[in-house]
Amino acid sequence: MFAAGSVKIGIAPIGWTNDDMPELGGENTFEQCVSEMALAGYAGTEVGNKYPRNISVLQKALRLRNLEVASAWFSAFLTVKPLEETTAAFIQHRDFLHAMGSKVIVVSEQGHSVQGQMNMPLFDSKPVFSDDDWKRLIDGLHVLGELAREKDMHIAYHHHMGTGVQTAEEIVRLMEGTNPELVSLLYDTGHLVFSGEEPLSVLNRYMDRIKHVHLKDVRADVARRAREDKLSFLQAVKEGVFTVPGDGCIDFAPVFKALSAAKYSGWMLVEAEQDPATANPFEYALKARDYILRQAGI
Repeated sequence: MFAAGSVKIGIAPIGWTNDDMPELGGENTFEQCVSEMALAGYAGTEVGNKYPRNISVLQKALRLRNLEVASAWFSAFLTVKPLEETTAAFIQHRDFLHAMGSKVIVVSEQGHSVQGQMNMPLFDSKPVFSDDDWKRLIDGLHVLGELAREKDMHIAYHHHMGTGVQTAEEIVRLMEGTNPELVSLLYDTGHLVFSGEEPLSVLNRYMDRIKHVHLKDVRADVARRAREDKLSFLQAVKEGVFTVPGDGCIDFAPVFKALSAAKYSGWMLVEAEQDPATANPFEYALKARDYILRQAGI
């Protein structure tokens, strides 16, 4: 389906330890996490809070397990803080990822975000950007994109639940307002479906802008309950709204088919934040890897 060597399959560490809720998987060590990733057959990882930030230490730990760093999340605050604060933090983040061999920097705007607030109803409290917010965001992303290009890297914007860029309409506004040379898109199946969007329409419309993919499945019953019971994003995660590909309601076959037809190249990362006490991360990593092999042939 995919050209040989064009796509690498990785997995995010958030199934082992949740950065937003450290009590989920607090007992799981960095070494256990990356060892189980390798044992489950993955080629790479994103970077979690338990990962050593000493470049040589991290390089050695991953090299021993034949793993690469695909990317790492960067929180931007372009809508609420001076640009200089975000750019200073971004340059440090960029240089770390560049040293680790990454080509893509995941960026998400966290100004006005409610994704990290435990008791804030997700759908009722979702931020809506003003025209001034949009201008600050777009202008700021262009600056970050220029900084990334200095290292021959790209920023991939992560649309995310509980933020000002969550819906398909908001993704369209972001994509239409930004320079394709400077701002790319991270395509996340789970966040689109949880938001109530049709994931294939976004995929097909912006296929040429996608430089990073998160493979996340959704438990439809929990997603429905999150709306009805006014759960926060973190409460929904604790309830198990997300799971690995093949374990929820999303049909990934047309997603893989569309990506393959468009000759997508780059990383596809399994990302499914769950409570590891109830969803053993190694077991679910194996389940996802087997599903992707069967569905996508990689």
